[in-house]
Amino acid sequence: MPCRESDRSLKRLLIADRRGAVAFEMPFIFAFLFLVILLPLVDLALAGFNYISAYAALRGFGQYLQYNQPTDVTSTSTWLTTVRSRANADPRYPISDPTIICGDNQTGCSDASLSPKYYSFTTTVTLAPMVLGYALCSNSCTYTLSYSERFQ
Repeated sequence: MPCRESDRSLKRLLIADRRGAVAFEMPFIFAFLFLVILLPLVDLALAGFNYISAYAALRGFGQYLQYNQPTDVTSTSTWLTTVRSRANADPRYPISDPTIICGDNQTGCSDASLSPKYYSFTTTVTLAPMVLGYALCSNSCTYTLSYSERFQ
């Protein structure tokens, strides 16, 4: 009988000490934390870094245009060709269609009597989410960012 009593006391000791239950639950808790909380946060962080990088490329190109203005604002065709060659300096975020906007005209400078006032250009950002594809990319994961800078 003494052996049986020691088995009972060992059983009571194990029931009172619940360390095994926590060890059994931890893989499920870690899976939940990684799949439900951390991976979507990584998606949001990567999307934010891509957006900030693309906006920084636009802003850097705007600063380049601020310091390299055309000598003759009424004839900007040769200046635009040199600017377009500089627009692809960052291959991840190429700048497309830099234009000069005159007055209230939003399509460019077609009238020489209007004074040019703004540069305008765009770039595209492509996101590649792992988990949040349904939330970040409803139709497409490519977004167009536009930027304009006043120079007069």
